[in-house]
Amino acid sequence: MFLTKEEEKLLESPNEGIRKCMEILVAVGEIFGAEKLIEIKSAQISGVSYSNIGEAGLEWLESLDVKVSVDAFLNPAGFDLERWREMGIEESYREKQLRIIKAFERMGVKLTLTCTPYYLVEVKKDDHLAWAESSAVVYANSIIGARTNRESGITALAAAVIGKTPYYGLHVKENRAPTVLVKIKGENFALAGLELGRVLKEGEIPLVEFSRKPSEEELKLFGAALASTSSCSMFHAAKLTPEWRDFETPKEKIEIDEAEFEKCSPDLIAIGCPHVSKQELEKIYELLKKYGKAKRNLWIFTSREIKEQCSDLVRKIEELGGKVFSDTCMVVSPASEKFSCVMVNSGKALEYLPKLRKVNATFASLEDCVRWATLED
Repeated sequence: MFLTKEEEKLLESPNEGIRKCMEILVAVGEIFGAEKLIEIKSAQISGVSYSNIGEAGLEWLESLDVKVSVDAFLNPAGFDLERWREMGIEESYREKQLRIIKAFERMGVKLTLTCTPYYLVEVKKDDHLAWAESSAVVYANSIIGARTNRESGITALAAAVIGKTPYYGLHVKENRAPTVLVKIKGENFALAGLELGRVLKEGEIPLVEFSRKPSEEELKLFGAALASTSSCSMFHAAKLTPEWRDFETPKEKIEIDEAEFEKCSPDLIAIGCPHVSKQELEKIYELLKKYGKAKRNLWIFTSREIKEQCSDLVRKIEELGGKVFSDTCMVVSPASEKFSCVMVNSGKALEYLPKLRKVNATFASLEDCVRWATLED
């Protein structure tokens, strides 16, 4: 892999952290046959929750003496920083989680604590990024037309420090071509995304024909679900996504229906995987006005920035019995573990809750989630 003289100097930096970050990027580039490093506009770092990285990850982060050189954002942590007691978080867990967050803060990483950085900063078509959160990667590549591979938390941090990433994979235009035409038969696209991820072959990029025109929020849920059951980091959608006309239509065709799921009686209804947008908060409020006050546990997750922008809306939702949390979600927080069954409108959460939190999960549309929350126990 070609390195500039400036890049070669970083490999010999007296700062061990900078040297290690550069070594990581060079190793990844050589593994994947990258010809060079390219500059990035931003990085997004996953593996923030103490539940994910544990003691070894915490100690490694605290040992680093580096600063990021581009905008860098953090994925959700294990609890709402302000309402952790309300979520039932133990003091010992909180202390270790805060040490992780402070380690990132010392590096200059923005404490966004969200999986939806595209709601907070402008990301443009063809921008090169180094993002790690799988749902954000799919959204950036597919819906915005930016370019990022699916980084690990470590490679995203290395890219944030150096300000560059290896030029391979989805950074290269020809590698973004669709390889299979997919017709979606079902009406619930989060469940269809789960099923598609299970049948896609490694490295395939689908060109999707939906059964009806999805909203932007439905595309977000579809992509998040797709990425939770596969390594797929991009899809095209006919007449919807920015690059769908740029390539030939694939000859291979498949049909996909909705994934099946377990039924259970929920004691928590959780919405916000990925974090909800302002439009989704408005929809939730309208549904609560329609069906009445929530009588069961209704937890909604969004970024702190969106929550602050929509403070009046959040207040109205909470007056109607919902709880709007920031900085975390039902998948990365141990708070979910105290419930026996969680109802979600997210294919990703449906897939991950049983695996990561060891809790049963069931699925419903956004409207049915809210309606269920308003029923008597």
